[in-house]
Amino acid sequence: MALKITFGSDHLQTLGGYGSIKAIKTNTRKLIFLFLHKEVYFYRMNYLASIGSYSIMIREVFKKPTKWSIMKDLILKEIDELIYGSLGIIIFISFFIGGVVAIQTALNLTSPIIPKSLIGFTTRQSVILEFAPTFVSIIMAGKVGSYITSSIGTMRVTEQIDALEVMGVNSLNYLVFPKIIAMMLYPFAIAIAMYVGIFGGWFAGVFGGYVSSTDFINGLVMDFIPYQVAYAFIKTFVFAMVIATIPAYHGFYMKGGALEVGKASTTAFVWTSVVIIILNYSLTQMLLG
Repeated sequence: MALKITFGSDHLQTLGGYGSIKAIKTNTRKLIFLFLHKEVYFYRMNYLASIGSYSIMIREVFKKPTKWSIMKDLILKEIDELIYGSLGIIIFISFFIGGVVAIQTALNLTSPIIPKSLIGFTTRQSVILEFAPTFVSIIMAGKVGSYITSSIGTMRVTEQIDALEVMGVNSLNYLVFPKIIAMMLYPFAIAIAMYVGIFGGWFAGVFGGYVSSTDFINGLVMDFIPYQVAYAFIKTFVFAMVIATIPAYHGFYMKGGALEVGKASTTAFVWTSVVIIILNYSLTQMLLG
């Protein structure tokens, strides 16, 4: 009796009942190869389709704007939720991150010929260049991103978005545009994170007995380059756009019920973090390389 193995529209050769073991192994390898090839092709096309849908969403956000009298209240509400409501966690994290950087730097300065002012210098560079704009943005991707995805996803599940579209309202502009405008104030929160992080480094270094206040302040002003602050804020603006739009995309286009809202929030956080890390590398190479 002959055995015919089929994969979609691809037919492998017919194996006879008395076929050799070598022929069976060869055709099995072909079957596995075709299966993996189709899976990779499927996921690749799925990612490209998602990028296309995301680009279309960004375009639609700025079309057919909502009345300013309504949009103004939406923007103020989002500023309160996304920026003002996040200042507490930003200040808390920045203070202790700055302190940890100062302590670790001090504990690694074992040579007596290395000046203690290097503690302040390292704290300033680490906080301004990386920890404030990038590390805090990862935290915000979890806090703010989950809020955006869950809020929009819940509206999708309860058919509130469908109701907006039936009334002729551009739902993307109504829901996503206020969040984008609110996140444009995100650099203000990062500026606070920079100040608090450096203050935390000073506090930990001075009161921990690792460095004097004078040496720490001398390190802060040593070889200061104002462009590095501009670089940090440029990164912050880009990250703000990512944090506002990628979670909104996952919430707006999700399907299912309450369980899928939670899954969409997790997926949004993962992809937002991945994009932030990739953009961080790219922007650093372009602006500082």
